[in-house]
Amino acid sequence: MKILCRGRPRPRTLGCRLLHDKPPSEIPFWEVEDGTLPLLCRGRPRPRKNIPMLSAPATKYSYRRRLPHFQYDDKPLFITFATFGRMPLRPAARDLMLKHCLYDHGSKYLLHAAVVMPEHVHLLLSPLRDAAGEVFPLQQILQSLKSASAHSINKALCRQGPVWREESFDHVLRSYESLEDKLEYIRQNPVRRRLVRRPEDYRWLWVAPRII
Repeated sequence: MKILCRGRPRPRTLGCRLLHDKPPSEIPFWEVEDGTLPLLCRGRPRPRKNIPMLSAPATKYSYRRRLPHFQYDDKPLFITFATFGRMPLRPAARDLMLKHCLYDHGSKYLLHAAVVMPEHVHLLLSPLRDAAGEVFPLQQILQSLKSASAHSINKALCRQGPVWREESFDHVLRSYESLEDKLEYIRQNPVRRRLVRRPEDYRWLWVAPRII
């Protein structure tokens, strides 16, 4: 049995569900996440208004870029970002990236540890404060780091195009988490990938001397 609502047939359902001709497992994620699908509650359609429908790729990356980067004053941050398209970095490019990671150490942040892997980077850092006493925003730190390093890498390798993915993943260390545990995770990353036998043998690993 079907109910006719505003000239459009809708199937009768119990409770609330998203209106779609496909089963839930086949509904494109961008149609659900941006809220453009109407809800059917007790047989009455309730569309959400004033929400533009974007194309699938644009919605995906636009949605990801809206993910918040949580930051708390004086809290260490564990950060990961990957190369664009999982492009492997050559040794010369990893040399440059490690230098850029250390460039603002002591001015914008305290770098506890950093490792430059072939396709991604791990950082453990604590943002510092500027002359006005404000903590440097994580977004500003990462944007500067990724932009400057991408320019240097492209210039050194005589190439053009993006080097890093736009989105970064950051994690604020909570009270029950140990700074040393995260540091050890970074140190052991090259060993887990079987690039070296000992962390000390990996050329693109840096750990602050006061923590070792």
